[in-house]
Amino acid sequence: MYHSDPQMLLLLYFVLPVWLIAGFADWLCHRATDIETTTGLKETYIHILMFLEMGLPLLAALFLDVNSLVIAFMIVLFFCHEATALWDVSYAVTARRVSPIEQHIHSFLEMVPLMALLLVISRHWPQFLALFGFGDEPARFELKQRDDPLPAGYITAVLSGIFFLEVLPYLEEYWRGKKASKGGSRRG
Repeated sequence: MYHSDPQMLLLLYFVLPVWLIAGFADWLCHRATDIETTTGLKETYIHILMFLEMGLPLLAALFLDVNSLVIAFMIVLFFCHEATALWDVSYAVTARRVSPIEQHIHSFLEMVPLMALLLVISRHWPQFLALFGFGDEPARFELKQRDDPLPAGYITAVLSGIFFLEVLPYLEEYWRGKKASKGGSRRG
Protein backbone atom coordinates (compact mmCIF):
# COMPACT_ATOMS: atom_id res chain seq x y z
CA MET A 1 0.00 0.00 0.00
CA TYR A 2 2.68 2.52 1.01
CA HIS A 3 5.59 0.76 -0.71
CA SER A 4 5.38 3.06 -3.74
CA ASP A 5 4.91 6.33 -1.80
CA PRO A 6 8.35 7.87 -1.14
CA GLN A 7 6.97 10.42 1.33
CA MET A 8 5.40 7.69 3.45
CA LEU A 9 8.48 5.51 3.23
CA LEU A 10 10.63 8.41 4.42
CA LEU A 11 8.22 9.22 7.25
CA LEU A 12 7.70 5.67 8.44
CA TYR A 13 11.12 4.12 8.00
CA PHE A 14 13.60 6.99 8.22
CA VAL A 15 12.25 10.10 9.95
CA LEU A 16 10.43 8.37 12.80
CA PRO A 17 13.23 5.92 13.68
CA VAL A 18 15.85 8.71 13.58
CA TRP A 19 13.64 10.81 15.84
CA LEU A 20 13.21 8.01 18.38
CA ILE A 21 16.93 7.24 18.39
CA ALA A 22 17.76 10.93 18.88
CA GLY A 23 15.36 11.11 21.84
CA PHE A 24 17.04 8.12 23.43
CA ALA A 25 20.50 9.57 22.77
CA ASP A 26 19.40 12.81 24.46
CA TRP A 27 18.32 10.84 27.52
CA LEU A 28 21.77 9.21 27.59
CA CYS A 29 23.31 12.69 27.63
CA HIS A 30 21.06 13.72 30.51
CA ARG A 31 22.02 10.61 32.43
CA ALA A 32 25.73 11.22 31.82
CA THR A 33 25.47 14.75 33.27
CA ASP A 34 23.58 13.65 36.40
CA ILE A 35 20.57 15.74 35.54
CA GLU A 36 18.91 14.68 38.78
CA THR A 37 21.50 16.56 40.87
CA THR A 38 21.96 19.57 38.57
CA THR A 39 18.81 20.90 36.93
CA GLY A 40 16.65 18.29 38.64
CA LEU A 41 12.97 17.72 38.18
CA LYS A 42 12.34 21.10 36.57
CA GLU A 43 14.26 20.08 33.46
CA THR A 44 12.64 16.65 33.48
CA TYR A 45 9.21 18.31 33.56
CA ILE A 46 10.26 20.39 30.56
CA HIS A 47 11.28 17.17 28.77
CA ILE A 48 7.90 15.62 29.53
CA LEU A 49 6.20 18.73 28.13
CA MET A 50 8.25 18.46 24.93
CA PHE A 51 7.39 14.76 24.68
CA LEU A 52 3.69 15.64 24.81
CA GLU A 53 4.12 18.50 22.34
CA MET A 54 5.50 16.08 19.77
CA GLY A 55 3.83 12.85 20.89
CA LEU A 56 0.29 14.13 20.44
CA PRO A 57 0.80 15.22 16.81
CA LEU A 58 2.58 11.93 16.12
CA LEU A 59 -0.37 9.95 17.48
CA ALA A 60 -2.72 12.11 15.41
CA ALA A 61 -0.73 11.31 12.26
CA LEU A 62 -0.68 7.61 13.06
CA PHE A 63 -4.37 7.23 13.77
CA LEU A 64 -6.36 10.15 12.34
CA ASP A 65 -7.30 11.36 8.90
CA VAL A 66 -4.85 14.19 8.23
CA ASN A 67 -6.96 17.21 7.35
CA SER A 68 -6.76 20.95 8.00
CA LEU A 69 -7.51 20.50 11.70
CA VAL A 70 -4.76 17.92 12.21
CA ILE A 71 -2.28 19.96 10.17
CA ALA A 72 -3.06 23.11 12.20
CA PHE A 73 -2.66 21.10 15.42
CA MET A 74 0.72 19.81 14.23
CA ILE A 75 1.93 23.28 13.24
CA VAL A 76 0.89 24.88 16.55
CA LEU A 77 2.49 22.14 18.63
CA PHE A 78 5.65 22.23 16.51
CA PHE A 79 6.10 25.92 17.35
CA CYS A 80 5.24 25.25 21.02
CA HIS A 81 7.91 22.53 21.01
CA GLU A 82 10.46 24.92 19.52
CA ALA A 83 9.75 27.50 22.24
CA THR A 84 9.93 24.83 24.93
CA ALA A 85 13.22 23.51 23.49
CA LEU A 86 14.71 27.00 23.76
CA TRP A 87 13.49 27.24 27.36
CA ASP A 88 14.94 23.77 28.07
CA VAL A 89 18.44 24.58 26.85
CA SER A 90 18.40 28.06 28.38
CA TYR A 91 17.63 26.48 31.73
CA ALA A 92 19.94 23.46 31.35
CA VAL A 93 23.07 25.52 30.70
CA THR A 94 22.59 27.35 34.02
CA ALA A 95 23.44 24.24 36.04
CA ARG A 96 24.95 21.48 33.91
CA ARG A 97 27.26 21.03 30.98
CA VAL A 98 25.44 20.66 27.67
CA SER A 99 28.13 19.03 25.55
CA PRO A 100 28.62 19.53 21.82
CA ILE A 101 27.26 16.00 21.32
CA GLU A 102 24.10 16.84 23.24
CA GLN A 103 23.76 20.09 21.30
CA HIS A 104 24.06 18.15 18.04
CA ILE A 105 21.41 15.69 19.23
CA HIS A 106 19.17 18.67 20.01
CA SER A 107 19.59 19.74 16.39
CA PHE A 108 18.08 16.43 15.34
CA LEU A 109 15.30 16.77 17.90
CA GLU A 110 14.38 20.14 16.42
CA MET A 111 14.84 19.45 12.71
CA VAL A 112 13.45 15.91 12.48
CA PRO A 113 9.98 17.05 13.65
CA LEU A 114 10.16 19.82 11.04
CA MET A 115 11.04 17.25 8.38
CA ALA A 116 8.11 15.10 9.52
CA LEU A 117 5.74 18.06 9.49
CA LEU A 118 6.83 19.12 6.00
CA LEU A 119 6.43 15.57 4.67
CA VAL A 120 2.96 15.33 6.19
CA ILE A 121 1.99 18.71 4.73
CA SER A 122 3.32 17.75 1.30
CA ARG A 123 1.27 14.52 1.38
CA HIS A 124 -1.84 16.50 2.29
CA TRP A 125 -1.16 19.67 0.31
CA PRO A 126 -4.82 20.43 -0.60
CA GLN A 127 -5.81 20.43 3.09
CA PHE A 128 -2.81 22.59 3.97
CA LEU A 129 -3.84 25.13 1.32
CA ALA A 130 -7.46 24.91 2.46
CA LEU A 131 -6.38 25.77 6.01
CA PHE A 132 -5.46 29.22 4.68
CA GLY A 133 -8.44 29.55 2.34
CA PHE A 134 -6.62 28.53 -0.83
CA GLY A 135 -6.90 25.58 -3.18
CA ASP A 136 -9.77 23.66 -4.68
CA GLU A 137 -11.15 21.82 -1.69
CA PRO A 138 -12.76 23.01 1.52
CA ALA A 139 -10.87 22.77 4.79
CA ARG A 140 -11.97 19.78 6.86
CA PHE A 141 -11.95 20.20 10.62
CA GLU A 142 -13.34 16.89 11.83
CA LEU A 143 -11.61 14.23 13.90
CA LYS A 144 -11.96 10.86 12.24
CA GLN A 145 -9.89 7.72 11.95
CA ARG A 146 -7.66 7.22 8.94
CA ASP A 147 -9.36 5.72 5.91
CA ASP A 148 -6.04 3.98 5.14
CA PRO A 149 -4.86 2.64 8.52
CA LEU A 150 -1.20 1.87 8.91
CA PRO A 151 -0.36 -1.83 9.23
CA ALA A 152 -0.93 -3.19 12.74
CA GLY A 153 2.63 -4.54 12.85
CA TYR A 154 4.04 -1.11 12.10
CA ILE A 155 1.85 0.56 14.74
CA THR A 156 2.93 -2.06 17.27
CA ALA A 157 6.60 -1.52 16.41
CA VAL A 158 6.29 2.29 16.66
CA LEU A 159 4.39 2.22 19.94
CA SER A 160 6.91 -0.28 21.33
CA GLY A 161 9.77 1.95 20.19
CA ILE A 162 8.14 4.95 21.85
CA PHE A 163 7.64 2.99 25.05
CA PHE A 164 11.16 1.53 25.24
CA LEU A 165 13.17 4.43 23.80
CA GLU A 166 11.21 7.39 25.20
CA VAL A 167 8.66 6.62 27.90
CA LEU A 168 10.74 4.23 30.04
CA PRO A 169 13.98 6.25 29.86
CA TYR A 170 12.26 9.53 30.71
CA LEU A 171 10.30 7.88 33.52
CA GLU A 172 13.64 6.62 34.81
CA GLU A 173 14.94 10.20 34.59
CA TYR A 174 11.90 11.38 36.54
CA TRP A 175 12.41 8.71 39.22
CA ARG A 176 16.09 9.65 39.59
CA GLY A 177 15.10 13.31 39.92
CA LYS A 178 12.38 12.52 42.42
CA LYS A 179 14.78 10.46 44.51
CA ALA A 180 17.43 13.20 44.40
CA SER A 181 14.89 15.89 45.34
CA LYS A 182 13.87 13.90 48.43
CA GLY A 183 17.52 13.81 49.41
CA GLY A 184 17.83 17.57 48.91
CA SER A 185 20.56 17.21 46.28
CA ARG A 186 18.82 18.91 43.39
CA ARG A 187 19.06 22.49 42.21
CA GLY A 188 15.58 23.44 41.17
